[in-house]
Parts: sequence; structure tokens; C-alpha cells
Amino acid sequence: MSRIFFILLFLIFGKINATHPNDVLGTWMSVDNSVKVKVYKVNNQFRARIIWFNHLLSESKKPMHLSLDIHNPNPNLRNRKILGMEILDGLRYDVQKKEWVDGKIYDASSGRYWNSSAKLLQNGILKVRGFWKAEWIGKSISFRKVT
Repeated sequence: MSRIFFILLFLIFGKINATHPNDVLGTWMSVDNSVKVKVYKVNNQFRARIIWFNHLLSESKKPMHLSLDIHNPNPNLRNRKILGMEILDGLRYDVQKKEWVDGKIYDASSGRYWNSSAKLLQNGILKVRGFWKAEWIGKSISFRKVT
């Protein structure tokens, strides 16, 4: 009887802590309410696009629909709008780590691309990390899923 009880506990808690590759799909708001992104999948790679941001926190303070990618190192892209811009691509799910890895994330405030990874925490928070060469040299931003 106790063996069955432990097997049931394992199955229940194993399901709760399990992460599925598509758990990252959907709309996510940063916990500081500065940016909202839509994560979607193309082939086996995950991407994200900006669907809202707090323009009052931006350098220019221009309304969202007028804010441009002025820091982009490519002069031909400096007139593209930040709203709707794809900022993450190439992210793939690593089954062993139960994380999304090997992505590239774009920071419009600096015009830089960073390596990126993401991890879904047990509390439902998605922790996205942008880093340079090594994961400990970078910055993280946390998101909560919204409807």
C-alpha cells in the first residue's frame, strides 16, 4: 500500500514540475510592467516580438507607435518601429536541461544582440537571460504569463 502511495506522489509531483517545450508560447508581461511580448514558434525555434512597452521608460519618451530602433548598428534598420519588432529568435528547447537555450535577443535600448536562454520557474515566472559569451555575464528579466 505504501509503495502505491509513493508512486502516486511521484506521478503527481513529477507532472507539476514537468516543463513542456510549448509552455513558453503565449503572451508574457515583464514583472516590472515595462514590456509585453508574444512568444511564438517557427519550425522548432521559439521567437518573441514586442506587443507593448511603457514608452515613458524609454530614452525618447515617444509614444509606442512612434518609437524607432535608433540604436541599431545597421543604419538601414534605424527607422523600423520597436512596436511589433522581433527581439528574440533561435531559442530551442533542451530536453535535458528543461530550459530554452541558444537564442539571440536584441536590446533596442543599446542596439546589441546577446546570447539568450530562458527557464520556467516553479512559480510560473519565465526568467529570460541575455548574456555575453558566458551566462554569468549578463542580465535577466522575469515575465509572468498573461491572457
